[in-house]
Amino acid sequence: MAEKAACTTSNPLAQKLKLRLDEDQLTNCMRCGFCLPACPTFRETGIEAESPRGRIALMKAVADGIMAPDAAFEEQMNHCLGCRACEPACPADVKYGQLIEQARDAIEDHTDSHRGWVKLARRTAFKAVFPKQNRMKLLGGALGFYQRSGLQKITRGSGIMKLFPDHMREMEQILPESSSRGVIERIGGRHAAVGAKIATVGLFRGCLMDVMFTETNVHTVELLTQAGFEVVIPDTQNCCGALHAHSGEADGARSLARGNIRAFREAGVDYIVSNAGGCGAILTEYDHLLHEDAQWKDDAAWFAARVKDVSDLLVNFGRVPKFAEQGWAIAEGACAAAGSNGAAGATAAQATAPAGQAEASAVVARTASAGGGTSAAPADIGAELAAIDDASAHAQPSAVPAVASAAAPSVRITYQDSCHLRNVMRSSDAPRKLMRQVAGVEYVEMFEADRCCGSAGIYNLTQPEMANQILDHKMVHANATDARYLLTSNPGCLLQMKLGNERHGDGSMKVMHVVDFLHERLLGDR
Repeated sequence: MAEKAACTTSNPLAQKLKLRLDEDQLTNCMRCGFCLPACPTFRETGIEAESPRGRIALMKAVADGIMAPDAAFEEQMNHCLGCRACEPACPADVKYGQLIEQARDAIEDHTDSHRGWVKLARRTAFKAVFPKQNRMKLLGGALGFYQRSGLQKITRGSGIMKLFPDHMREMEQILPESSSRGVIERIGGRHAAVGAKIATVGLFRGCLMDVMFTETNVHTVELLTQAGFEVVIPDTQNCCGALHAHSGEADGARSLARGNIRAFREAGVDYIVSNAGGCGAILTEYDHLLHEDAQWKDDAAWFAARVKDVSDLLVNFGRVPKFAEQGWAIAEGACAAAGSNGAAGATAAQATAPAGQAEASAVVARTASAGGGTSAAPADIGAELAAIDDASAHAQPSAVPAVASAAAPSVRITYQDSCHLRNVMRSSDAPRKLMRQVAGVEYVEMFEADRCCGSAGIYNLTQPEMANQILDHKMVHANATDARYLLTSNPGCLLQMKLGNERHGDGSMKVMHVVDFLHERLLGDR
């Protein structure tokens, strides 16, 4: 017993973990194993320690003084994607996401595993860049200059990029065009509703979102105003703090939360809308983040209760705009036919899965069978992808609504869930409902669309091997849909799926944010 106690009393990290970890959540875990098939890292490795149950057991062992938190313990905590797919699967409602953030926060206070340049990079990113919107704009402007001035072409041609690891070199190739001009600089900070006003919505513009995906923010405003919302974009808002919270920088996350709460409180909004699943998830948990702050906890609860994803707000609170496939001329007769036959046609389309998707299911079944029930990595992912491509090439198209086939060929689309939008904000139906309302579109559900793509914030940069393994499997299922468009609701997922498409696609599929896809097909006054 004395040796067990020494594990805690003599180790500063163990002491910090004992103080930080929520004892109730640790003991709530029943070890039932429902989380195992939901966990991406466990599915890839089949190792108990790579599961939520295993990681919770490790945390509890440290908190109880049974083991000391060594380098292997730290590695396991950092190997978690933080996708939180385990939470909807947990019958005891264990808040695993909170536990992993508490563990990482304690680790970052005491770790000696970071090299000097890593510490400098973390300090620069988390304290000097992300919290400062003006500096984010400077970063966006510098990246935009690099992309448009010819420097990018020169850099690639000179071979300098070969000095960087493969995953960083590939990521550089798929970065969107960046700019120092965010959504407010582009279109202003207040926008009237089209038609009768339903409510006032505050747009959370994000930090990276606003310099790398400015068009998506602009398109979000336009969709919201068309749906009957007045849109306000508080200029004093800042980074959401998600990267801080997931990386063990809890104090920084709390500071950013206070700034955002103040900004949106002063704006007097009815809802706070996000178009990035990762941002939206942390925004909805500001009440937990600040629950020990007596001065801010009430305001944090006010804020968290008003956060909505843009798809959820459009479907459940607004007047859904009319959408049509690009190039589609919708006549009154076609609209009438859609009204009478559209529901039946959509049902038929959903019921008929492409042959390639059936093959993807068979791939998973074979893999699970070989791995004893866990989806371990196929021996040759390239062979699996080739098999899916061949199956898709010979697949018969799914059934489509009669009105679509009468007017023009339908375009096939599929969707990759944002983990945090699905597992934390619990909003997976709304994006699908919106996509199915676009005329001339055949929606095909991707097999295991709810599984993480491997992006997970900056996980694809810090844990590239596991992230790439997960992405390779994801692309088996994406290619099996034979979709022309792959849509998602989070910028990190968008970049990750673009990377997968570059590696394993044949050029026929385009990856887009669902907001941009809908905006291209928006009908009405604009």
